[in-house]
Formats: sequence, C-alpha cells, structure tokens
Amino acid sequence: MRTQPQASHFIDGAYVEDAAGAPLAVLNPATGDTIARLHEATPAIIDRALASAARAQVAWAALRPVERARILRRASDIIRDRNADLSLLETLDTGKPIQETEVADWPSGADALEYYAGLAPSVTGETVPLGPDFAYSIREPLGVCVGIGAWNYPSQIACWKAAPALAMGNAMVFKPSETTPLGALKLADILMEAGAPAGIFNVVQGMGAVGAALVTDPRVAKVSLTGSVPTGRKVYAAAAEGIRHVTMELGGKSPLIVFADADLDSAVGAAMLGNFYSSGQICSNGTRVFVHRDVKEDFLSRLKARAEAIVMGDPTDPATQMGPLVSAAQHEKVTAYVARAKAEGARLVTGGGSEGLFVQPTVFADVTDTMTLACEEVFGPVMAVLDFDIEEEVIARANATEFGLAAGVFTADITRAHRVVARLQAGTVWINAYNLTPVESSFGGVKLSGVGRENGKAAIEHYTQLKSVYVGMGPVDAPY
Repeated sequence: MRTQPQASHFIDGAYVEDAAGAPLAVLNPATGDTIARLHEATPAIIDRALASAARAQVAWAALRPVERARILRRASDIIRDRNADLSLLETLDTGKPIQETEVADWPSGADALEYYAGLAPSVTGETVPLGPDFAYSIREPLGVCVGIGAWNYPSQIACWKAAPALAMGNAMVFKPSETTPLGALKLADILMEAGAPAGIFNVVQGMGAVGAALVTDPRVAKVSLTGSVPTGRKVYAAAAEGIRHVTMELGGKSPLIVFADADLDSAVGAAMLGNFYSSGQICSNGTRVFVHRDVKEDFLSRLKARAEAIVMGDPTDPATQMGPLVSAAQHEKVTAYVARAKAEGARLVTGGGSEGLFVQPTVFADVTDTMTLACEEVFGPVMAVLDFDIEEEVIARANATEFGLAAGVFTADITRAHRVVARLQAGTVWINAYNLTPVESSFGGVKLSGVGRENGKAAIEHYTQLKSVYVGMGPVDAPY
C-alpha cells in the first residue's frame, strides 16, 4: 500500500510541505525499511497551523452542537468503512500485529468520534433560581487546543483528543510522535471528507522543539499530552507559564493483584494482556503482578506455557500475535532492563531473548519491591511477578510508587474486590479484567501519572470552561 503521504503537514484543509524543515524518516519496525520521508515543521508552518485553527474555531464554535456532531459521526463511519487499509498503515507505522490494529486502534478512534458526536448536543448549562433574580451557566469551548501524541497508539490517541475537543467547538493543532506520524494525517483528511471546515484540525510534524513552540504560543488555550513523565514535566511547566488548561496522560508502573481465590486462567490471561499486548508498549500495563504465595507457582506454570505459545513474526500476517518494539532506541532500553533484572537476582521464568527489534515475552519471578524492574517503567514485554501473603500488605506495596495510572484486582470475593480498589491509588482500576478502555469510561492517572481525564463525560470538562451569568430582574439596590 502507499505509505508516503502527499505532504508532511495538514493545515487549513490541505496537505502542506516545507522542505526547509529537518528530514524525518519513518521506519517499519519489523523490517527496518523506510516507508515515508517527512519534514519537521518550521516556524512558518507552526504559525500557519495555529493561525488557521484560531480563524476556523470561531465559526466552528458558533455552529449548533448537532451540526458538529453530524460531521464527527460521518468521520466515524468513514473510518469503519476503511478500517482494513487504515489498520495496515498503523501496523506498518508501529510494528503492531494486524490482528491488534484491526480491533484496537482505528476502531477505538471511531468509537470516540461516535460517542462525542452523540454527547455534544446534550451538553448544557444550568439555571439557578435566586428569588426574583436568577443565574444560568454556559459551557463554552476553550479555543485552540494543542494535542501531542505518543507513538504507541498514534491514531487512537489522535481521535481520543480530537473527538471531545471538536465536539465542544474547539479547534486543534495536533503533533504526532515523530516515530509514528502517519495516522494523524489520515484523520485530518477523513475529517475534511466528512465535512469539517478547513482549519479545525491541523497536523504538524516534528520533535520536542515543535511541541515546545506549540505549547508556549499565546493563541493556545489548552494542551493535551500523552507521553512519558519527563516529557510531561516539561510540557506542564511550559503550559503553566500561560496558565493554560492541561491534560497530562503519562506513564505508570501499575499493580495487578491476584488473590488465592482468583480464576487463575483469567488472571494469567489478563496479566499477559497487561504485559505483552502491543509488545508491552502500553502506559497502563500491569507490570507489577502481585500473586498470592499459595497460588504463585501454579500461576507461573500456566503463564509460562501460554507465553511460550505466543506467535511472533511478520506483523502483517494475521496469525502473528506479537510484533517488534517500535524502534532501536526502545529495543536497547528494554533489553537493558532484562539484563539488569538478571543481574539483580530476579528469576527468569521464560523469554529474555531478542532478535532484530523483537523481544520475547519475558517473565521474571521472585522480584522484590526495590529491584529496578519493580520500580521503573520498562515499556516492553517484560513482566515482574512478586509474592504477597495478606491483603493489607499488598495494598501498601501496590501503592508504594510515584505512579498512579492503573491497577487491577482478581478475586472471587466481590466484597474484597471493592474494598481493595477503594484503597488503590490509581485513576483507572479493573476488577477481574485488565486494560479494557471503552470510550464511555474516563481514563487517566493520579500522582505522577497525570492530571485530567480522557474519554467519558469527564473529558468534556477538560475541553470547556463555565461562564456564569447573573440576571437581575428588578432595580439595583445600592447603599449609596
């Protein structure tokens, strides 16, 4: 399929190129082949994108919400109609297996557009009776929003940010990761085809300097970032200079707790999904798997057998279940964590090897809380299994981290499940499931894992602001 886009950027309803920008090569992680050549956004490109968004946003916000909704719904339908081609492009861009991208990437983006299309016309203010007077509130768009995406779910993230922003009458300038930049351009094209006015969704390419220029521009009212904690610190601080609204969806080191009465096969399946899906490159992954000591060896035995049956290979082959890591830099980072886990005394249960950018599904047991593998985000297919004995102990250990993105609990005792999740310090928690993120439910973290929420009704609050209007119905009573 054609992977080279018409141009590097999408501004004011059309593809735009500026060869003066630094070159960006887009690689297929599975083969190392260059599948596209782009250019970084120059200051002139950034200015054009922001000017276009600022100009288009006023008229877009003035439309009836149902008119905006119809466009988003049409875009959702287009994505579903073209899911096969879009998923293949996502696979070539990210290295994720086609069996994943066909169900989890663009389809999730389509869900977001559809959901916020349905929600937009229902977002209203309230009336407050004040005796003879009254007040009412209006929920208004913020203006120009900047979205900064991550490389692991590039098209899904673009849709998750664009859908609530556009539904509420904002315009967006989106900067995808320089590693996986192709999907966002497709989204911009699809929105225009669906009838969106030029300028409400613009895409510019580039690395950190481009993001910094967007975040600090006075025309920007809101910044939404998906990325690492170090990047989040920089972007949050830069946005704070202009007192801008922010949503930060950052990293995690999430606990998955398996009690002795859990359905072990389901718990093993969830642990695998929470560590090996997308080659482990998911921010919410449950990479600290706490297993009750009474069932630990049974858990590990089942886990080892299933992990070693995972099919690795060509991501475009529908039979492939696990692909490569996204880049050489990510591969170097992940394999270094594997080596360090061995050096620190963790027991290798399975995996640990690599070839090209492929890393085997890897499980370490007898991991302690102070080992590097239990403390730092690996972002690769490397699971740490830790023992525990009592509920109070495992809750304290699960919370003993600077992160707080997600958590999971497996138990047949539903009373205990609710009791435990109430005490876990995480923004998103699953009971007897893991890593399911329907757009109808909010997603986000606490502590260093972020602020604000993606998805659900909660996202509306992060792309709007409230205006209160007091209406006096009689003469003004002044004391002077």
